[in-house]
Amino acid sequence: MIILKSILNAADRILTFFEDWTLFITVIAVLAALFVNVILRYAFNYSLAWSEELVREVIIYTTLIGCSAAVRNRSMIKVDVLLQLIPKTRYPLMLFSNLVTLIFAVMMLYYGWQIAAIQAVTHQKTIILQIPMVYLYALMPLMGGMMMIRTIQVMTQDFLSYREERRT
Repeated sequence: MIILKSILNAADRILTFFEDWTLFITVIAVLAALFVNVILRYAFNYSLAWSEELVREVIIYTTLIGCSAAVRNRSMIKVDVLLQLIPKTRYPLMLFSNLVTLIFAVMMLYYGWQIAAIQAVTHQKTIILQIPMVYLYALMPLMGGMMMIRTIQVMTQDFLSYREERRT
């Protein structure tokens, strides 16, 4: 169990660094592009066509990578009425919720890989920026893998806290 915990802690540090910095950099880049576009539009009556496409792609990126960060921070949407009515159901419900999240992550990994493979064959690109669509679709299996690792981390933390609580 100690080896698993150290592996998950190392993965946590790596994923947290990746999530935080890539989300920060992409959001700052989009804000700069939007700011320049607004200035150009209202001051010079000129608009950059690529900034809207960049914003759309970054929204996709931040949504998918943000899913992993949401699992890490336990910020996923949940209904906890039963938990408040019957507190003893806390761990079974958390286990069920984590298993559903894990199944979703595996599906995103599997089906995202298939869709990205199709995009690799078709060589489609975005209209204005000419970004290969395979890069955008590759975010789906990346997100699935990251969510899977994060969910396993959360499940391990829950199990250890449950075991500790039962011991006392």
